[in-house]
Amino acid sequence: MLENPPGMNGGAVRAGVAIGAVLSISIALLSAPAAEAGCGGVETASPKHKVAPRPPLAIGDSSMLLALPALARVGYKVNARGCRQFSEGLRLLRDARRHHRLPRLVVLALGADASVSGHQVNAAKKILGPKRKLGLVTPRELSGGQSNDAQVIRNAGQRDPAHIKVLDWVHYSAGHDNWFQPDGLHLTFAGAKAFARLLKKLIPLARPPGTGKR
Repeated sequence: MLENPPGMNGGAVRAGVAIGAVLSISIALLSAPAAEAGCGGVETASPKHKVAPRPPLAIGDSSMLLALPALARVGYKVNARGCRQFSEGLRLLRDARRHHRLPRLVVLALGADASVSGHQVNAAKKILGPKRKLGLVTPRELSGGQSNDAQVIRNAGQRDPAHIKVLDWVHYSAGHDNWFQPDGLHLTFAGAKAFARLLKKLIPLARPPGTGKR
């Protein structure tokens, strides 16, 4: 056991430790909102026209933010937030299922802020169930490169092409530097339009079978 410093009794030591703990907790509580504020809040957009009885849902991170209006114009309901990780996307899906709001098509554009695992992809597919389609966008990384996350998503699509549809943003955007900010990740207005064009390819999957084009 450590001895008390000279001139300080055990009670004073315990009081000092308690005060230090309170200060540490207070600093943590103050820094958490600051970090959250740096990521920004949730941004949403509603579809500008009806493409299905229940509009397809696109969930993304900061790399989707500028594309919200363009995605809404092609028929998506959109939910994006800076710093969003795949785990948060899964929580949104579970909440939508719990409230019976899951559409036939959900597109996840996540992975720029943290890794994506095959287990997470399987969890998303399980939440949606066998009658819905899961669209997955391969994520670019800062500086415009790609990580193993893109390959995890491609592999998932190859294993279950009936339920998982891969939108290979990494390949689709290659060579189009004008689609991105200098960081190679976040979109310009031209990139936002291109991103929406890519996601529009899955819109037919949002409609019930046999309903045809709307």
